[in-house]
Amino acid sequence: MNITSGKIVTAQKVVIYGPEGIGKSTIASKFPDPVFSDTEGSTKHMDIRRFDTPTSWSMLLDQVKYVINNPSICSTYVVDTIDWAEKLAYVHVCAAHNWSSIESPGYGVGYRHAYEAVGELLNLLTDVVNKGVNVVLLAHAALRKFEQPDEMGSYDRWELKLQNSAKCNIAAMVKEWADMVLFTNYKTFVIKDGKGDNAKSKAQGGRRVMYTSHHPCWDAKNRHSLSEELDFDYSQIAHCIPNAKILDNPNNLTVVQPDFGVELARQKAELEGTINNTPNTVDDTPSKKIACYPTDKLPKPLLDLMISSEVEEWEIRLAVSNKGYFPYDTPIENYGADFINGALISGWQQVLKIIISNRDLPF
Repeated sequence: MNITSGKIVTAQKVVIYGPEGIGKSTIASKFPDPVFSDTEGSTKHMDIRRFDTPTSWSMLLDQVKYVINNPSICSTYVVDTIDWAEKLAYVHVCAAHNWSSIESPGYGVGYRHAYEAVGELLNLLTDVVNKGVNVVLLAHAALRKFEQPDEMGSYDRWELKLQNSAKCNIAAMVKEWADMVLFTNYKTFVIKDGKGDNAKSKAQGGRRVMYTSHHPCWDAKNRHSLSEELDFDYSQIAHCIPNAKILDNPNNLTVVQPDFGVELARQKAELEGTINNTPNTVDDTPSKKIACYPTDKLPKPLLDLMISSEVEEWEIRLAVSNKGYFPYDTPIENYGADFINGALISGWQQVLKIIISNRDLPF
């Protein structure tokens, strides 16, 4: 048996949640060398690196798996936000079971399937952390009425804006998964304006702060002995976040894989040009392969998966025909929404395996 002692420095699993517009994405961008999966498209105004906006649950999982297989592309992977990702999980589960809504099967069955889907995502994110990459999950906050089990009365408290029920507590699962849960909010105080019975209460202040420990009015935790209240600034927690960037070249320059698209390809070319002392150029014109897809006919979530996996339309038709669902010459748009959403998008990994096996067959 191997016994170790002392502190072990590892990548961190961080959850930051708070009201909309307070600056969650901004503070996440201060983490070491981040790459975002922007599920809600809210980082367009920011100068950051990002995957294409995931339009399906399968696409989001593919992005996480890409980070697992290519950990040198970043030191921090950010999901912005996990509550919008949860919505993708609902759509995925409904399409896979041909439900009209997540509540259609009744008795919390749909939410239970969503709980398992989010659990799969968290398992993959743990694999990301095991590769030495920090993971940051951003989330919105919601005020909920909390009933004390052993006392009379109730009060409002801030919680993660995720499913929170006895049979499907996604919020609790995310909190348990994290090493650090930070709640950020505007700190206000109430003053009396006037005298006597005519005095009115007014709220003042508005300084942004983050809370690091549990409180009756919010959820928070940390394992670094942080002060209970900190200024909402990355410098306050920077000493807790390792920068385990993998450097592969002798000049200590990080060469980024170009799979994200033209912008990252340009970065790679610039770095290689620095290493070799020779200029490199990257073609900024859109890919002809992407341009040949029938973008006006295929649903965007399916099209995004095809582009990210470099799958041609005919390969999907071949895989579908091999399984006996539709003849090969049937256009994908004629498959119907139920089949496209339930079989192709939700079952993309299985479809992709068939396509890859077909590629290996001799012709």
